[in-house]
Amino acid sequence: MSDGVGARRKLASPTLAMLPRVSDGLAFLYIDIARVEQTDTGVCAVTEPEEGQVYRTYLPTASLACVLLGPGTSITQRALSTFMRHGTTVIAVGSGGVRCYGALQPTDRTTEWLERQVRAWSDPATRLDVARRMYELRFGEDIAPGTPLESMRGIEGQRMKALYRALAQRQKLRPFKRSYDPLDWSAQDPVNVALSAASAAFYGIAHAVISHLGCSPALGFIHTGKQQSLVYDIADLYKAEVTVPIAFSLAHSDNPDSEARRKLREDFRLYRRLPQIIRDLQWLLDPERPDREDLEDEEEPVQLVDLWDPESGRVRGGTNYGDEVL
Repeated sequence: MSDGVGARRKLASPTLAMLPRVSDGLAFLYIDIARVEQTDTGVCAVTEPEEGQVYRTYLPTASLACVLLGPGTSITQRALSTFMRHGTTVIAVGSGGVRCYGALQPTDRTTEWLERQVRAWSDPATRLDVARRMYELRFGEDIAPGTPLESMRGIEGQRMKALYRALAQRQKLRPFKRSYDPLDWSAQDPVNVALSAASAAFYGIAHAVISHLGCSPALGFIHTGKQQSLVYDIADLYKAEVTVPIAFSLAHSDNPDSEARRKLREDFRLYRRLPQIIRDLQWLLDPERPDREDLEDEEEPVQLVDLWDPESGRVRGGTNYGDEVL
């Protein structure tokens, strides 16, 4: 094997990584450079790390909450059907999860979190409550109910300016100003390029979490008007502690775009936040649930579809109500 071929094979080595568990029974799995197929004994990932070597790794389909299919991955219809029967969400992502291209959800998944999102989003008062909780997570402190959104945006702006100033001084940079011009990408300074690239990378994992819970990425509480509005909301929760410091660390980089994505992918650093993102999103939509540190994304019980009633809310499905008609 020539050195060139060997180098290409090393760069294209397959990855099967069991990501941090949401709970003892549910996990996320990332796969790339592999073929996922169904055999007589289960679903396996077929990889070829070296010429002539074929390995089959059987996957614990019953305990997988979500499978992320990275570049170079294919999946058979039989394997996909098995994931759907076990209630596993399957998502097509970019390398290391820095993009989310689409998701396929089992048809029997509950709509609980989507309904909570829609109810909270559709009423201005509850939407403001969710937005306030988002700012509480970002600021790390309580915000009085009824605080105008304009005031919260102002506080956020002041804190981000202070963060930019502190990090700029640490890197011995002139005063930094956040700017983003997609039409003139090359003219931007390395920090702005890295910040845009790191943010886009974080959108992938945020989108994957939203898709797994069954929420709509289009219905944001602070952002609005885009199909990824909720994605932007969730990614912003961790901007000050994740993407902004990475961007400033690349202030003198010759290739800040790719370096920012690499830093986030490194050792699946990004995925260590999966349980936190899931629990934070659940708390945002339902603050009355138990403390976020104690939550577990438990398996959903199989249930029949309910019927909607304007007075009762939900009534049991699969029931004949003919005798109740006067």
